[in-house]
Amino acid sequence: MRKLVGLSIILALVVIILGAYTRLTDAGLGCPDWPGCYGHLTVPQTETHIDAANQAYPDRPLETHKAWNEMVHRYFAGSLGLCILAIAIWSVVKRSAQQPVKLPLFLLVLVMFQALLGMWTVTMNLLPVVVMGHLLGGFSVLTCLFLLYLRLSSYRIGFVDLRIKKYAGFAAVGIVVLVAQIALGGWTSANYAALACTEFPLCEGDWASRIDIAGAFSVPEAENYEYGAHDYGERTTMHIMHRLGAVVTFLYLGWLAVCLYRRSLSAYLRNAALILGGILFAQVGLGISNVVFSLPLAVAVLHNAVAACLLLVLVLITYTLYRKV
Repeated sequence: MRKLVGLSIILALVVIILGAYTRLTDAGLGCPDWPGCYGHLTVPQTETHIDAANQAYPDRPLETHKAWNEMVHRYFAGSLGLCILAIAIWSVVKRSAQQPVKLPLFLLVLVMFQALLGMWTVTMNLLPVVVMGHLLGGFSVLTCLFLLYLRLSSYRIGFVDLRIKKYAGFAAVGIVVLVAQIALGGWTSANYAALACTEFPLCEGDWASRIDIAGAFSVPEAENYEYGAHDYGERTTMHIMHRLGAVVTFLYLGWLAVCLYRRSLSAYLRNAALILGGILFAQVGLGISNVVFSLPLAVAVLHNAVAACLLLVLVLITYTLYRKV
């Protein structure tokens, strides 16, 4: 069971990375139908199938590389769903005091809803709210799988000053702060606002006069949201809000990492604090690189992956302080 959960965690991380790659290569509508691709289980290959696909979707002619990006993401997501189904069945069949049941069943419901979000992403033509929800759903699945893995682990932390337990609440707040920042990043990406500001540390020109918070967090009516439907001022606002969120997240999580390292008597928690600090600095560096180097694909994908790792470390610290001390 524990090995299966571990495999599922790796799969969930791969799905998040592939999802970011699909979004950043503008392949979110690489297949205009769901769950197949132009009516096939794989990307159409023969000339006959390609012609039929183009006739069926004249407004969305087949682009093979984008279609494969989308389908590979779906294949891995489907494999993850099957693993979570197996975990849920195993948990019910092998039910015992040591075997969690509620969390695996919740995971099964969550991954089913995530599949619906994946379908709506396509059928609603990349509606930003759905795209952001799909991103957060992927992070939620990964987090719940990691929590399940921790619950199946028998480690305990001894020789700890009990005053350190008060930081469990601060760590939980850190998760909320980080998830809010991930949501801001997802909203910025879903609305194609990652390059709305191309200078650092401030935005170019008279950026302050373009701030429009109400417009930035609205959903304008459009038939298709590919490449964004907001104006430049609204996209600039999204970008600025994401940067401000990054500053708040960096200061709070940096403070938490320093406190845990300085005040913990546990080598385990001190190492976790060091890892938290290291990943935090790496994430800030990747965010700055996205702006300075105009969103290189590898850096942008890593920015998503490192955010997931940062969340997992925070979950580890929080769970350990609440349950394992």
